[in-house]
Amino acid sequence: MVVSRMDTAFGDRRIAFLTQHGKERVLAPLFLEELGARVEVVHGFDTDSLGTFTREVPREGTQLAAARRKAEIAIERSGLELGLGSEGAFVPGPFGLGSWNIEVLVLVDRARAIEVVGRAHAAGRHLHATVRTREELDAFAARADFPSHALVIRPNDERDPRIAKGIATEADLASAFERARGAAADGAVFVESELRAHLNPTRMATIEAAGRDLVARLRCACPACGAAGFGIVRAVPGLPCGDCGAPTREAVADEFACVRCEHVEIRPRADGPAEASPAVCDYCNP
Repeated sequence: MVVSRMDTAFGDRRIAFLTQHGKERVLAPLFLEELGARVEVVHGFDTDSLGTFTREVPREGTQLAAARRKAEIAIERSGLELGLGSEGAFVPGPFGLGSWNIEVLVLVDRARAIEVVGRAHAAGRHLHATVRTREELDAFAARADFPSHALVIRPNDERDPRIAKGIATEADLASAFERARGAAADGAVFVESELRAHLNPTRMATIEAAGRDLVARLRCACPACGAAGFGIVRAVPGLPCGDCGAPTREAVADEFACVRCEHVEIRPRADGPAEASPAVCDYCNP
């Protein structure tokens, strides 16, 4: 059951959001338009203390746990009942090619004792290289979509603590490169994409997609108890093979579950294929 904006449990409510990298620019308008809720940034907390993409502060626990922790900190520091946390990750892309960006958003509602998660994933803009000349640096910058996507530079390798972050102009790139090359043991400079959201538009778009997924879940109420957040928790395998009819590992349905009660529903995929290719059948193609 989909609830309208007028019926939603989040209309006119304030949501504390722990971020210092501009994510509210894409999420606040979305939550206001779709839910009537106001996203308010919680200031005064350094989210980089919970982990950095540049590896000087490792993240503790899972991506989901980190997003949840940020939502809880937002509640604690704001005194509001609703907290929103966001956490991103980059992993190797399909078949080991490129980079894949996974974004998780967690909304914690203390008043209703529920937690709702939104997710999105897409190809990420995350490149890195070791360069020694301006020509090599300029070639890398072009591949990395600089200057629309900022860069990070340091001497030697990816573990050197002398980091120049947020490089977004040609002048800053040139000066950071010369400083790093002068500090390097053999003139090697490690350069990589800046992954903080406000400096990586590709990542920001994936965060917005995760926000839309979260909003869709918040607008879906449990048929049993009415709690917001009723949504897909897993794909159910068993799509029949188009040749022999045996069940395959391809999804035939989705399992929906409530975030508060124990209600679960299995719903067939109405927009999916009616049968699977024999290529994925364990009997036809063992």
